Amino acid sequence: MPMPDEPLLRAALAGLHDPHTDAPLVAESVRGLAVDQGRVVAHLQLPYAAAGWHEELAARAEAALRGVPGVVSALVDVGQRVYAHRVQNELSPLPEVKNLIAVASGKGGVGKSTTAVNLALGLAAEGARVGLLDADIHGPSIPMMLGLSGKPESPDGKAISPKLAHGLQVMSIGLFLDEDQATIWRGPMTSQYLQQLFNTTLWDGLDYLVVDLPPGTGDVQLTLSQRMPVSGAVIVTTPQDIALLDAKRALAMFGKVGVPVLGIVENMALHTCTNCGHVEHVFGQGGGQAMALRYGLPLLASLPLDGRIREQADAGLPTVLAEPGGANAAAYRWMARRVAAQLALQPKNRQIGFPGITVEST
Repeated sequence: MPMPDEPLLRAALAGLHDPHTDAPLVAESVRGLAVDQGRVVAHLQLPYAAAGWHEELAARAEAALRGVPGVVSALVDVGQRVYAHRVQNELSPLPEVKNLIAVASGKGGVGKSTTAVNLALGLAAEGARVGLLDADIHGPSIPMMLGLSGKPESPDGKAISPKLAHGLQVMSIGLFLDEDQATIWRGPMTSQYLQQLFNTTLWDGLDYLVVDLPPGTGDVQLTLSQRMPVSGAVIVTTPQDIALLDAKRALAMFGKVGVPVLGIVENMALHTCTNCGHVEHVFGQGGGQAMALRYGLPLLASLPLDGRIREQADAGLPTVLAEPGGANAAAYRWMARRVAAQLALQPKNRQIGFPGITVEST
C-alpha cells in the first residue's frame, strides 16, 4: 500500500468547512501531522474559542483523512489558542487583555445587555478566559444579571480587583452604588470615569473582554470607541425598522473611529408560543439579515423572544448558565463562536503574544 501523500493530507484538512467563518478551515490550523505505516495523527489548533465544536471537528477531520489514498487510520486532536488582534488608531492594548469586544446598539430596549452577558458566558463556556465590563453608567444592569453585590476590593488603594461570577471577571459602576442610587453625570465625567474603570481594573490574562456599551451614539459612546483599544464590535438590533435605523448609526460610528464591526446580532427575532407552538415574528422578519447583506457583514445570530431569557437574567442566572443544554443556550454559544471566529479573521496585534510551538512525533 502506498504511503499517504502529505500535501494531500494537509489539503484534506484545510478544505474542511468552518461554519463559524463560512469558509474553509485556514491552513494554519494544521499545527501537527505525523504518518506511520498509513496511520495518521494530526493536531488542529483553532485561533478562536470553540471548545463545543472540537469533538465534531475532530470526527469530520478523521473522516476526511481516511478518504486520502494510503490512509489506514486517522486520529485527530483539536485544541485552540486565542491571539490578540489589532486595535484602532495605534492604541496600545492592556497587557492582560488580548481582545476587547464592544457590544453596542443604536437605541435602548433591544436586549443589548442580556446579549452581552450571554456572549461573555458563551465565550467562557467555549474555553476562553473572559471579562465583562458594564460601561452603561446610567443603567448598570450587569451585577443584577449575574447575581453580584458588594464593592470590589482594592489591593493598593488605586487599582481594583474585578468581581468573579460564574468564571467571568466582572466590573461595573453598579457595584459601587446602592440599588436605588442614580448616577447624574455629564458626558465628559462619564467618559473619564469609564476610562478610569477600564484602566485601573486588575484584569487577569483575558482572551476576551466584552464591554457592554451604553445605548446610542452620543459623545460617551464615541469617546469610548476612540480611546478604548477595541478589537471588534458587535451590533445588536431587533428586526423592526426603527431599531435597524438606529443600529445603522452605531455601525457608522464604528466606521468613523476605525473599529471593525464583526457582525449583526438580531435579537427578539421570533416568538414561539409555549402553549400551542405557533411561531410569530413580533418585531418583523428578516431585518437583521437585510442589514447584514446591505453592509457586507455576517449575521452572527438570530435570537428568540422568550420570556425565560428575561426571567433568568432577572434571577441572576442568565440563559447559558440556567439551561446549558437548552436551545436558547445553544443559540448563545453559537453566537459566541461566531463572534470569536469573525474576530480571528482580523489582523493580529504583534505587540502581544508569542509564537506557538508545535511538537510532532512519528
